[in-house]
Amino acid sequence: MKIRELQDIIVKLKKEKNFLILAHAYQATEIQEIADYVGDSFGLSQQTARIDKQNVLMCGVRFMAETVKILSPEKHVFLANRSAGCPMAEQMDKEFVLAVKEKYPDHSVAAYINTTADLKTVCDVCVTSSSAVEILRKYPADKFIFIPDCNLGAYVANQIPEKQFQLLQGGCPTHARMTAADVLRAKELHPNALFLVHPECKPEVAKQADFIGSTTGIMAFARSSECKEFIIGTEISIAESLSYEMPEKKFYPLSVNLVCQNMKATTLVDVYRSLNGEGEEIFLANDTMQKARKCIDRMIELGE
Repeated sequence: MKIRELQDIIVKLKKEKNFLILAHAYQATEIQEIADYVGDSFGLSQQTARIDKQNVLMCGVRFMAETVKILSPEKHVFLANRSAGCPMAEQMDKEFVLAVKEKYPDHSVAAYINTTADLKTVCDVCVTSSSAVEILRKYPADKFIFIPDCNLGAYVANQIPEKQFQLLQGGCPTHARMTAADVLRAKELHPNALFLVHPECKPEVAKQADFIGSTTGIMAFARSSECKEFIIGTEISIAESLSYEMPEKKFYPLSVNLVCQNMKATTLVDVYRSLNGEGEEIFLANDTMQKARKCIDRMIELGE
């Protein structure tokens, strides 16, 4: 069966079974094309909460499906590929963070959205890569334990020098493998290109950027910029998606190694099978959802 034929079947199935399909922006193009919404993890969760559909299929990784469930506990939320985890989200557990809190009792715990539901239950406030600076600048505390991404934490700390941050050694393996040498090579190959980078990259990479922002921020910058060439310092799917969207512009991935294998684990066949009852439904204890939601609600409150 050809890709387009399978896509047509999926579109028909999701209507028949009243499914909402969400796809993270790092998903393959053929999956994005059949999704109802494409975006970053928290944006997808917010969209779901506004839509009157009881069945939701997440084409992404596990913590994203958990966040959807936390914000829409009454809905049936499914993960298209049960093996699609997130190394960053799974690097730290609740017991580890509680031990760190004992060492720094006067610090608030700021959790990147890329954390498990269980870990969020012991955190004070949640942030996204696009909102972290704004939220923590407004938050009524001057000292933070920032988890889990030390690169995003370093970026935020640099933007808010009046506050103190304890950074732990965690982060995204895909973004962290990029080096200053990769940037130098890319700029030599594409001297007219602007360099757009995700704050999960190392500080020595980020400091060479023309723009630092979230996945959606990078895409928005590229759309509005008059420049015609861009080096994209985030998962390779973004350069591909932007190329399809704006073929009159040129997008170069910072490196061919910028591939998230967990995001690529989900296939169009997984989506098809999930709509036929083979997807994993996400179940979270009510106590976990209620406690985890507190730090998310604090972020929403401060972001309004």
